[in-house]
Amino acid sequence: MMDIGRIATNLFGAWFQMGRQFPSATLDAIAKTVAEGEGRHRGELRVAIESRLPFSAVAAGVTARDRAAMLFSHMRVWDTEENCGVLLYVLLSEHRIEIVADRGIAKVVAPPEWEAITTHMRDQFAQGRFREAVQTGVAEAGALLARHFPSNGDSRSNELPDRPLVL
Repeated sequence: MMDIGRIATNLFGAWFQMGRQFPSATLDAIAKTVAEGEGRHRGELRVAIESRLPFSAVAAGVTARDRAAMLFSHMRVWDTEENCGVLLYVLLSEHRIEIVADRGIAKVVAPPEWEAITTHMRDQFAQGRFREAVQTGVAEAGALLARHFPSNGDSRSNELPDRPLVL
């Protein structure tokens, strides 16, 4: 059964404000936060911000969690040397935040720790602090990665791009 509320939210929600909420300077600041965090750990962190889901996806029952898992795979966040990639996914139209962690980091971080990060992000989004919300998520996820996969001092290559993917 189709969820008319989700369809309407994705068709008519505030998704069209993406450029105002996440201008280039904000994306640059988020990328800088990702890069700085990755200097303290061996993990890889990606951010994906999506304005809305297509009608066909909503009609097919695709959830924000499903979409995050698809992007985790598509963006190859799972394909890191130590299986410690993390995706922070934001679906603006539905006000959803999902974190998908690769098996290496998922084994050592309990779900409530990821949920705390999404709560902190959601609080800042509610205040209209979009850049700060994502930077908070990046910093807190980076702290978990640094605790479990601290930098070993190697000047390794950056396995994944730091700039958020905007869809």
